[in-house]
Amino acid sequence: MTDVTPMVVADHVTKHYGVGHARVTALNDVSFVIPRGRLVALVGRSGSGKTTMLNCIGGLDRPSEGTIVVDDITVTKLGERRRTALRRDKVSFVFQTFGLVPMLSAAENVGLPMRLRKVRTSVRDRRVKELLDLVGLAKHMNQRPSELSGGQQQRVAIARALANDPRLLIADEPTGQLDADTGNAIMALLSQVIREQGMTAIISTHDQTLIDLADEEIRLSDGQRVAVDNQQMGTRATATEWGEVARQ
Repeated sequence: MTDVTPMVVADHVTKHYGVGHARVTALNDVSFVIPRGRLVALVGRSGSGKTTMLNCIGGLDRPSEGTIVVDDITVTKLGERRRTALRRDKVSFVFQTFGLVPMLSAAENVGLPMRLRKVRTSVRDRRVKELLDLVGLAKHMNQRPSELSGGQQQRVAIARALANDPRLLIADEPTGQLDADTGNAIMALLSQVIREQGMTAIISTHDQTLIDLADEEIRLSDGQRVAVDNQQMGTRATATEWGEVARQ
């Protein structure tokens, strides 16, 4: 039976930037629930609010109004230190710019999150090897990012994102800088990894191939959620129902 317990709850989330006449509303009263174990595509044109939404979910930014809950933790109530711990222990990011450390090898980049958690060297080395095997880069573990193709760098970034066994993977346009064939390969890999690791994932994308791989689509337009025909959404509780619990 599918677990419909929520991993992410966004309840009436609004985000403003600037003040007065210069104020811009990036998100306007957005609500949704993502059950555990789902792959969700966050869809919308550039400027629709996708990145702002992902940053608020992952604790990189704070909404101006509303509540966000991740894995039963009310992110919008956390201070900076606890939001950092959330990103270290429960949430991982994959960005379209890869975000690898140029002077470190592929293996060192993948192992970096475990170093920050002071994982034993033997455990870390074994996990790094497993992850590079998973993304098909075991033979490239000693190469630096500049010696890898764009697709290979994104594979390293995916492996690094999995290092600490996150509960939630957030990927912001992960194929945005890749050609179509490489992008399709990365999307297939992401889908495979997410299913095999049993995690929840939110991936912002314009790519119909990845949208078709997702369990559900959440679409934003001008900062607002717009209707999508998601046939698998019938078992979800509403964001308001879960949000009321989070506010108690």
